[in-house]
Amino acid sequence: MKNILTIREKEVFNLLIKNKTTKEIATILNISEKTVRNHISNTMQKLGVKGRAAAVVELLKLNEISL
Repeated sequence: MKNILTIREKEVFNLLIKNKTTKEIATILNISEKTVRNHISNTMQKLGVKGRAAAVVELLKLNEISL
């Protein structure tokens, strides 16, 4: 189950773990806030988790992102 995230989803979560808000992530990546939320939702769905924190924990376990 390697590389389950798209490049963009990985970018979003790497910014999330740096404590960036949805609005800040949208600005940094030059996408809309809705698109940021969609990336987060899609990732949570792929992982079968509820909530951003659970998604971060799961992604860390899978070595998809690192602190």
